[in-house]
Amino acid sequence: MGGYPGETTDFRATLLDRLPYAVGIVLVATYVTFFLMTGSVLLPAMATVLNLLSLSVMFGCLVWVFQDGHLSGPLGFTPTGSIEPSIPVLMFCVAYGLSMDYEVFLPARVTEEHQRTGDTVRAVGEGIRRSAPLITAAAGILALSFLSYATSGVVFLKELGIGTALTIPVDATLVRVVLLPVTMRLAGRANWWAPRPLRRFRVKEAPARAPGNRADSPGGEDGPGGEDVLRREYV
Repeated sequence: MGGYPGETTDFRATLLDRLPYAVGIVLVATYVTFFLMTGSVLLPAMATVLNLLSLSVMFGCLVWVFQDGHLSGPLGFTPTGSIEPSIPVLMFCVAYGLSMDYEVFLPARVTEEHQRTGDTVRAVGEGIRRSAPLITAAAGILALSFLSYATSGVVFLKELGIGTALTIPVDATLVRVVLLPVTMRLAGRANWWAPRPLRRFRVKEAPARAPGNRADSPGGEDGPGGEDVLRREYV
């Protein structure tokens, strides 16, 4: 069988055959990178599960709006009862990459604070305080930027814009600022555990105070006594 139906069938078959390899490469690469940043085997797994929750919002939006045809009138398109196979793959790459950006902001601050104090509860609270404004601002800008695609007359761009614009706020609020901190507090010391053979690969931020800098100096750790200087050591 030739023509467009045959080409579409071959394309879908090839896409599904290679999809597990592509997803596996993305997950393994992000897991390894995240482990090298945090030194934990639990936090990368936690990040992956939470990213999948964010992606489920995006895929649910695609099915409900563009496959089932809800809101097709206000959005100005004709539903076909299906979605182009390349759209979910492309949106997976875009949404997963964006969600990993937010995933890095908060755990990076939490990891730094935990390495400085050794207190997980305090580290989570301080991490939220320091990264939440950045996450909120970045999410708002990105969501508005992608939402502009909804005005396009091309259904492909509508799907990309609306799906991503809905995923970003959910990922930046419900997932990153609620579910991730709660999960980290419940995990406690398990957040920072790693098998002994893997500990030598992680990077530790060792605090080294500048001369005259004391935690009990006027103004606290960030007061006139100076600022903490972090020395990067490989352990």
